[in-house]
Amino acid sequence: MTSLEESVARTRLRRGVAAKPTLRLVTDKTINKPKLPPVSATASATASAKFAPVAASRTTDASVRTMVTPRVQPALERRQLWERRYRRRLRATDAAIITGVTGLTALLQATVLVPVGTAQQSWLSGVVFAVTAGVWLLLLGLFQTRDSRIVGAGATEYKRVAHATGLAFGILAIMFVVLQSPGMRMQLLIALPAGIFALLVGRWSWRRWLHKKRIFGHYVSRAVVVGRRADVEYVINTLQADGTNGYLVVGTTIDEYDEQSDVVVNGRHYPTHGSVNTTAQVAGELGADTIIVASRIDDDPDFIRRLSWQLEGTAAELVLSSRLADVAGPRISLHQVEGLPLIHVQIPTFEGGKHVIKRAFDIVVSSMALLMIGLATPFIALAIYIDSPGPIFFRQVRVGRDGQTFRMIKFRSMKTTAEQDLAALLADSDGNGVMFKMKSDPRVTRVGRILRKFSLDELPQFANVLIGDMSIVGPRPPLPTEVTAYDGTVFRRLYVNPGITGLWQVSGRSDLSWDESVRLDLRYVENWSLMNDLMIMWRTVKVMLQPPGAY
Repeated sequence: MTSLEESVARTRLRRGVAAKPTLRLVTDKTINKPKLPPVSATASATASAKFAPVAASRTTDASVRTMVTPRVQPALERRQLWERRYRRRLRATDAAIITGVTGLTALLQATVLVPVGTAQQSWLSGVVFAVTAGVWLLLLGLFQTRDSRIVGAGATEYKRVAHATGLAFGILAIMFVVLQSPGMRMQLLIALPAGIFALLVGRWSWRRWLHKKRIFGHYVSRAVVVGRRADVEYVINTLQADGTNGYLVVGTTIDEYDEQSDVVVNGRHYPTHGSVNTTAQVAGELGADTIIVASRIDDDPDFIRRLSWQLEGTAAELVLSSRLADVAGPRISLHQVEGLPLIHVQIPTFEGGKHVIKRAFDIVVSSMALLMIGLATPFIALAIYIDSPGPIFFRQVRVGRDGQTFRMIKFRSMKTTAEQDLAALLADSDGNGVMFKMKSDPRVTRVGRILRKFSLDELPQFANVLIGDMSIVGPRPPLPTEVTAYDGTVFRRLYVNPGITGLWQVSGRSDLSWDESVRLDLRYVENWSLMNDLMIMWRTVKVMLQPPGAY
């Protein structure tokens, strides 16, 4: 038996596969021939070319260990199943939208804009439609816009859709320059803006559908959280905040030196199982497909690598959580140098090209908004004056970027004596310790209560944005009295212009604690992006219609 055949036989034995008879060529070089009487040359040549069945011998050495390649377990199969279903939904929606907008554009051109006169022109219009749709769909797939790691949360999914669309139409623009096809021009002018808007709305709609399913425990990753108790509680509190983050914590594994009692977060008990050395076994028993390591396991530098080996075929994800990502998430990148993983944290900057783009965006949007607000202002002003005679607008000193003060403009929603009456109400504040808030503020007028509930009183602030004192999205504009209570960390809120809306506006407004408000503002200051601004603006529309924490 050759060395290759012996290796195959040993592999079959390790995998529990019975050795099968094999065929090999029998020649003079592979057989120790006994001494026989000489035969004719013809008979010798015939015999040397025959194939003879030879059974591979079985190894009976008890020292050979049985090694089986990891197989996919039911928990992982369940996760892969719902991921495939969701990707099919996204793929079908993308195909319908792209086919629809490109087809309607081609039809519009052929029937209205540039009627097709010949069969050749009709054929060319069809080719343009097919090429546009094909390139667009192809790039959406190549950019992994349906990757299960990015759908359902964050701005990455929307960014990839936008980037794929931009590149697709960049390619089509080059083709237009080369071919000078009028059909390609119409696709660029009509299908591009309509298509990218429809794609983003489609992804947003499916995300809402996914969030509703996740609230009831569907389309989620069953997770086990591992680490020290404080870190495990922090991770669970973050992941289970609203039930839409895609993780259902089914158990925990606390550091083996910790007491073995349940982890309690917001009144809910999460059972503790085993120790960090039995994490893989616990995951299998609980049917978990995700392991979240919340903290570094002391005195065991090989824990992560060993755990990843143990989870092969059992879990889809091994997630390493770090509180560093709470503030610096988008600025974190991973690089390897000679096998050493290095986490790079980009130092935030507060000037440069990105901020110029943000300022240009503010000017364009605020200018358009003021045109529409101007139409509604007479009706709002009349309602304010009839309910409470006095000035229509309320101007108040606020602190902006770099500590510079400015006068913020709002529709008046309180009595004209509101500032004088404040001192008598400070003891009854429902605020978070620094900001004054009252759910039943007696100074608020009847019309003002409606304006404040739907944030209509803040519409004149677009004038502050146009001037440059504020931005559309940013931290909450503080009062001078609030700034005097800031410590060194909170002052970082003043590194950028305050905003009409922001993370604080779409995350609970007055219901937030002071620490939570500061954390959201600092996260925005250091990690903002134009795509995140667009997402916050979109969420603000929903908050205006269904306002939580507005009073």
